[in-house]
Amino acid sequence: MQDTTATGFTPETPLILGMMRLHNHPELTQPARLADWVAARLDEGLNVFDHADIYGAGQCEKLFGDALRAHPTLTKRVRVITKAGIVPAVQDSTPWQVKHYRAEADYLGNAIDKALGSLSVERIDTFLIHRPDPLLQAAEVARVLEDAVSAGKVRQIGVSNFLPEQWRWLARNTRLPLVCNQSQLSLTHTTPLFDGTLEAHLTDGIRWLAWSPLGGGNLAERIPADLLSRAREETGLDETALAIAWLRQIPGTPVPVIGSMNPDRIRCALHGARSQLPRPLWYRLLESARNMAVA
Repeated sequence: MQDTTATGFTPETPLILGMMRLHNHPELTQPARLADWVAARLDEGLNVFDHADIYGAGQCEKLFGDALRAHPTLTKRVRVITKAGIVPAVQDSTPWQVKHYRAEADYLGNAIDKALGSLSVERIDTFLIHRPDPLLQAAEVARVLEDAVSAGKVRQIGVSNFLPEQWRWLARNTRLPLVCNQSQLSLTHTTPLFDGTLEAHLTDGIRWLAWSPLGGGNLAERIPADLLSRAREETGLDETALAIAWLRQIPGTPVPVIGSMNPDRIRCALHGARSQLPRPLWYRLLESARNMAVA
């Protein structure tokens, strides 16, 4: 049987823990409490934490770094992803006050240095350009990313929300492999499975890091309760676990980026990541979510 697992990005990682809502959890804003939360996830075998410079307007990276500074033994156990390149309108200091992209060499180089300080890590495991930028000067950006890897600031690079030809243009301009693309994929967002995007990931050996893998928590609105109940009876998986098991069964084994900070929900997702659905059930869930049968 052909192995269709993309090998570029940590294939042993069943889930990635997204930190975009960290600042919304007052109980985790104390360094000691967040350190305990991180340690508990590490004990569950989850060691990859996903950040971006805009999450909480930079607060999420700092909170995470404060926890590592308080408990430095955790630092060598965590692997950190971070992203940069988006400027929200509220953070635009120009008179235009417009959301825009800054996939610029100097901007990204500075973002890497700032993230290292905020996160209190010696090296970013994976650095991503957060969005494709129509003004991207690929060769200039590539040199900065290559220098960051050579200097030991970053281990590997990838992209986020890129379409195939967008990541291929960047890849043509750098000596480094692009190991992953973080983009939307779930039972409630299946278009990339039918437009060639999935096959492009597989062809180029780029691991799919799937954000919003639970469809924003709205799966129950798309799939009838009786189907979810029957699926649970057959598999022992709840709604969260079903969504993750469905996703992980896709060729290339996409890695879900879970936005929840709730330990119980994370454990349900982890159960799903380690489960296999019957093929007919996989298609029944797909059919129900899309509200149409496969051709």
